Amino acid sequence: MTKKPKAGETKKKTAAEALLDEVVPEGAGEAPKVMLDGVEVDLDAVELPPEVETRAFRSGGFPYEDSYSHKAYSETLRLLQIELLKLQAWAKTENERIVVVFEGRDSAGKGGTIHRISQHLNPRSLKIVALSKPTPVEAGQWYFQRYLAEMPTAGEIALFDRSWYNRAGVEPVMGFCTAEETARFLDEAPRVERLLVDDGVRLFKFWLTIGREMQIKRLHDRRHDPLKRWKLSPIDYAGLNLWDSFSHAAERMLSATHTDAAPWTVVRANDKRRLRLECIRHLLLNVPYKGRNLKAIGGADSRIVMDAAAFLKDGGEH
Repeated sequence: MTKKPKAGETKKKTAAEALLDEVVPEGAGEAPKVMLDGVEVDLDAVELPPEVETRAFRSGGFPYEDSYSHKAYSETLRLLQIELLKLQAWAKTENERIVVVFEGRDSAGKGGTIHRISQHLNPRSLKIVALSKPTPVEAGQWYFQRYLAEMPTAGEIALFDRSWYNRAGVEPVMGFCTAEETARFLDEAPRVERLLVDDGVRLFKFWLTIGREMQIKRLHDRRHDPLKRWKLSPIDYAGLNLWDSFSHAAERMLSATHTDAAPWTVVRANDKRRLRLECIRHLLLNVPYKGRNLKAIGGADSRIVMDAAAFLKDGGEH
């Protein structure tokens, strides 16, 4: 029987993991220690402290005790993905332009949700936008310019894995922009989005919120999974000790940019299965595509889905 390593010990790598290290770097540099309610958390340790592991799923006020069952999830996801195909066909026929923005804390589940939405859609009329940091030329442009260049043409759906809202979250917290630049962005964003909507773009904005213990658990899992280490960056690590700063930035952003034209939909994301289903449901329930099967779609889960106003009234990310 293989001896289980103790917390703090280095886990022995398999031959496959050792080979993969030649391609994938060992995380994003040295992982910082994190203090959580008096408990020191080391992401390099094989196991998390039991207090963190135990509290992760319910952290941040998540209302469920257990994850959504795999069987029910798989069956429901299939039905919703069939409806997504109907939506895409309708968008193509009617020359609709649909933009879906996914924002949220690191490891909140943006990429996984986008994957389930796009999994069976026709890639010819779908684009996934995940921009890297701006080039020197882009940095000299109007801030929105490079994002507007990614807007869909008639008949297309565009899914943004992070978006122009970097200017309201990561950039000010990490010191990548000035306070004046953020203030100007928060003033301009609702006006830019109003222009898009008035021109016929169907714009959806999701904010995915998770508890602090759940974020630590997911980043720990990535740190120890050779297939997921590429997702880590120094910003992910820096954010671990800037939780409150990111909370204040998110709440300011939601308050300033939640409008009638382009409202925010907040989804509690501790359970990835529920998160994915609810994001897809929201899209399907709010686009009047031909042949929509409301029975197959089902109703939204109000325990984890709400608009930004309700989320902020409930205490936001604190």
